[in-house]
Amino acid sequence: MIELENVAYSYGGGELLTDISLKLAPGSFHFLTGPSGAGKTTFLKLCYGALIPTAGHARLFDTDVRAMTRDDAALARRRIGVVHQDCQFLDHLPLADNVALPLTVSGRDTLAEAANLKELLGWVGLTSRSAALPPELSGGERQRAALARAVIMSPDVVLADEPTGNVDWEMSQRLLKLLIELNKMGKTIMIATHDMNLIRAAKSQVQARVLRIAQRRLQLAGADL
Repeated sequence: MIELENVAYSYGGGELLTDISLKLAPGSFHFLTGPSGAGKTTFLKLCYGALIPTAGHARLFDTDVRAMTRDDAALARRRIGVVHQDCQFLDHLPLADNVALPLTVSGRDTLAEAANLKELLGWVGLTSRSAALPPELSGGERQRAALARAVIMSPDVVLADEPTGNVDWEMSQRLLKLLIELNKMGKTIMIATHDMNLIRAAKSQVQARVLRIAQRRLQLAGADL
């Protein structure tokens, strides 16, 4: 689905990541760890084609990102849901419309999709907040809305960048449970986090691999949890 082969990435002449190789198999679950500034967000951007490697090859669904047309890239990214570390919303639109934005942009805002949107908001516990504007939402509500928006197109892969970074432990557990439920539906999940307690909490719930970025390289931090 997503394959990195001897990938490197440099910022302004300084190499941030080097010799990265990884295959994300369908239905797999990964945690990505590493100190702040190690390159976790950059790594995720390479995984969904927002960045092009400065060396090596990145393939999304068997196509090298360098060979993709703009349309190819757009279609591939529809199959990858991304929960950004700093989730941005359009403050003048209610929560439901913000979550549905990917449907609107892709022309899929049909009655059937509206029913799916309602079900999805219920799944993340935001039905009662569907008319609220983003500035009115708590940190946990924003994170759940960001997750809902990331999966509204029913992607094959979900990449979450520090999805529990701005919420309390109880909400972290709730978000983790939602991501594990997605994995049980067959979705490939990767969570970038510095929270080792979150990874330990997942141990009894899901089989996952822990990856660590250190000294510009990707390391296997442990066997299956």
